[in-house]
Amino acid sequence: MFRFSRLTLISSLALGCVCTASGTPRTMRLDYFHSGSQSTELFSVDRVVLEPLPWPGNPVKSVDTTNRGTYFFEIRELSTDRVLYSRGYSSIYAEWVTTDEAKTANRTFHESLRFPAPDTAVRIVVEKRDVQNRFREVWSISIDPKDKSIDTSSPSPVPHVIELQKTGDPSARVDLLFLGEGYTVVEQEKCERDIRRLVDGMFSYAPFKEQRSRFNLWAICSASPDSGVSHPLSGIHRNTLYGSQFDVFGEDRYALSFDNRAIRRMASFAPYDFLAIVMNEREYGNGGIFGMYASVSIDYPAAIQVFVHEFGHHFAGLGDEYYFSSNVAYAPANLSIEPWEPNVTALREPSKVKWQALVSPATPIPTPWPKQQYEDGVRESQKKIQKLREDGRVQSEIQEARRLAREAQEQALTSGDYADKVGAFAGAMYEDGYYRPQQRCIMISGPSFCAVCRHAIEEIIELYSQH
Repeated sequence: MFRFSRLTLISSLALGCVCTASGTPRTMRLDYFHSGSQSTELFSVDRVVLEPLPWPGNPVKSVDTTNRGTYFFEIRELSTDRVLYSRGYSSIYAEWVTTDEAKTANRTFHESLRFPAPDTAVRIVVEKRDVQNRFREVWSISIDPKDKSIDTSSPSPVPHVIELQKTGDPSARVDLLFLGEGYTVVEQEKCERDIRRLVDGMFSYAPFKEQRSRFNLWAICSASPDSGVSHPLSGIHRNTLYGSQFDVFGEDRYALSFDNRAIRRMASFAPYDFLAIVMNEREYGNGGIFGMYASVSIDYPAAIQVFVHEFGHHFAGLGDEYYFSSNVAYAPANLSIEPWEPNVTALREPSKVKWQALVSPATPIPTPWPKQQYEDGVRESQKKIQKLREDGRVQSEIQEARRLAREAQEQALTSGDYADKVGAFAGAMYEDGYYRPQQRCIMISGPSFCAVCRHAIEEIIELYSQH
């Protein structure tokens, strides 16, 4: 059973229109604490902030109809209940609550909702998917832009924002901001080089390559006291700008930051719709949360491909398509319902698969593929990597084993009668019972996005930009 907390922020102090001189709305941010366990869920306000920059979003498409995310929020005009703005999103909390720890413990995570600053009182409504994947209201608060408790201070110190690419006004472009993490004062040039290398790599992938002119790209490289990020399970703790770490939820390769306040403060100096945290590390580590951020260990040999996979999660809400003995920290989804992720299906009705428009009439549903060959390859590689770890072998040997394992898996994913077709292939979202659109895709293993994932990414580009 969910518990709801409500807070109304009302006062009589008039701040005037919350707009820039040009009439563009400022950016407002609600910071809040998200707490609970598998049996309770609580929301409580930290603060409401008026960020220093204009709202960067597309004014033509303020309402989100893509039906993605574990959560969904709406900004509703208080006097009329009219929806002014909405977006779907996911959270670290939503993943943590599926872990074993959440069965017996409570935890709190810091989160934010950003939206165009209103000029009248509004109600913010947060919804969460129920057991049938339908959105249900779990929290709401009211905010009046005249409230004198709204934080209008200017954060400091002001970082240098690097303009990597600007093709248009932020309101007409997808604005992507890269934050360097774990770079010391003497490593600032490396930070910028690393981010530019990541950008060039990311935009070599379709559909980003073809749509690059619809993006503005920004970077902030500010100095951390320590180089690299933390590895708690190894007893390595480093002082960095955003507190990024490996070993999230006990999984060594899962790397995230829990310091949302620090991230949002720094990011507020640049226009952004999406965020990437570029970690000054070489070990295998990454993460991607829809609507929150993607992270990557930039000096890992396959960092570009890993980042593009994680960015697929963050940018378009794509689901993981690997499934066989996948080593993840959180539990799989409910096989009895259709997942919201656009590239995964439970295939309840084979004749009405969600990407039916891309399926050839000659392709059987479900679609056969060399599944056993793939599973044998995964099983053998997992045994080998585990043995290398037990023997205390160096990281380079483990990375080489991972590379060879990927090659073996690729052979299975590129074989069979339907290797280049869109269908419904068994195995996705950590379960044999879910289905993915194509045998091979970067969301399972491969050099590119499949046709369905490309379409899902293009939908988000349309939502955030204008031609």
